[in-house]
Amino acid sequence: MFVRAYLRASTTEQDATRAREQIETFAAERGLSVASWYVENESGSTLARPELFRLLKDARPGDVLLVEQVDRLSRLTAGDWEKLKAEIATRSLSVVALDLPTSWMMATTHADEFTGRMFEAINAMLLDMLAAVARKDYDDRRRRQEQGQAKAKAAGRYKGRPEDVARNANIAMMLAKGVSWSQVQIATGCSRATIAKIAKRAA
Repeated sequence: MFVRAYLRASTTEQDATRAREQIETFAAERGLSVASWYVENESGSTLARPELFRLLKDARPGDVLLVEQVDRLSRLTAGDWEKLKAEIATRSLSVVALDLPTSWMMATTHADEFTGRMFEAINAMLLDMLAAVARKDYDDRRRRQEQGQAKAKAAGRYKGRPEDVARNANIAMMLAKGVSWSQVQIATGCSRATIAKIAKRAA
C-alpha cells in the first residue's frame, strides 16, 4: 500500500509541516510508512493547489491520501468539493484523515466486499459532512473578519496590511522576465493569489 501524505497551511506565515510528526506516528502505529510527502501553503478554499494535484497525478489505484484533518484537504464550496471528490474517485484513492476514525480502516482493514462497501459509504458521508463544516467555518471567519474591518473603517482605525513594496517589485520583475509562477513562489515564499494580483496589476 502506497501512502501519500498531504500537508497544507493557508499562508506562508504558517508552518505547513506542523503535523508531519503526528502523521508519521499515526502511520507507524498501523504498520504503514509514508512513501511520499506533498506540502504547500495555499488556501483550502481554492482548487488551485499545485501540490495536491501533483499528488493526484502521481497516485495509482489503491493508494492512500493521508491528511491530518479533512479541512486540510477541503474548505471548498460544495461544487468544488464535488469536483475534487471526482478526481479522487477517478484515481481510486482512499482518503484517510486523522480526525475521521472511520477512515482509518480504509488503510488497515481488508474486509469482505459487502463490509468494505458499507465502510466506504459511511466514510464518504462523514467526509462530506466534515468538508461542509470546514467550509462553514471558513465562511464564518471571513464574515467576522469583514464585519470587524467594516467597523474599524467606520471608526477610522482600519488601514489594512501594509504592502511589501520591495518583494512585490521583485515579483513583478521576475514575471516580466518570464519566470514561472511556481518558481516565483519558491523564490519569494508568497502565495499564488499575491502573484496573480501583481500580474494583473502589471497587465
